[in-house]
Amino acid sequence: MTGTRYSVRDLLRVMERLRDPENGCPWDLEQDFASIVPSTLEECYELAQAIEHEDYEHVFEELGDVLFQVVFYAQLGKERNLFSFEAVVSSLVQKLIRRHPHVFAEGELEGVADGRSTIDDVGKTWESIKQRERDARDQTGVLADVPLALPALSRAQKVQKRAAQVNFDWADAASVVDKLQEELDELRQAIAAQQSDEMRDELGDVLFTCVNLARHLGHDAEKSLRDATGKFERRFRKMESVVAEGEGDLSALSQAQYDLLWREAKALLERK
Repeated sequence: MTGTRYSVRDLLRVMERLRDPENGCPWDLEQDFASIVPSTLEECYELAQAIEHEDYEHVFEELGDVLFQVVFYAQLGKERNLFSFEAVVSSLVQKLIRRHPHVFAEGELEGVADGRSTIDDVGKTWESIKQRERDARDQTGVLADVPLALPALSRAQKVQKRAAQVNFDWADAASVVDKLQEELDELRQAIAAQQSDEMRDELGDVLFTCVNLARHLGHDAEKSLRDATGKFERRFRKMESVVAEGEGDLSALSQAQYDLLWREAKALLERK
């Protein structure tokens, strides 16, 4: 990067200028906490996509966009005397120090803890500290504070992980596979009976059990589905290109032709 090097202080000043009632940006002045949430989610997903593709030039750019969302919320909080950017940073540092006693001895920023903790130790300590924080907020249930706004797969996985902390869980992946087969059988019965509400409920159970299986296999359900969708997209685009080269019409193919073309596209991509 070349040119003027700006700081976080400069970024905060830019945000103040954008929200200046007299000389600010009309669009930015119209925004509030709720209105910029969709932008925040979009920027986070764009960052995730850049990371998945190892497109680090865009990771750099998207990180800036995500940071801008944080600064925007902080400016809105400051204007309403709710909180400031500095308060957000201070609270975050306090929380990170509190949740990492294995690094910050005696709760001090420069305190050095004796010995090395394992990942399992860290996980147990982390959940124990978070539970104490929930207790302090009168959120005593195991499933307390699991955000409703999480994507469905991520939220299902988090709920299941919390339940597993009190041993409400399947013994192993094989048990989950058996449960998945049971749920599929129930879905087939609902489909055969053409019971719309039952089909929806049973389909939900199938999806929930698939998330459970992903967790037992040590994989993130959200990422697994994103990867599968990406694989489908690559194969479908290859089908489109093959048909286009032959000046054919993709929508005019028979099911047998689709099956053959799909296998060919899969083989072509696997050879690369």
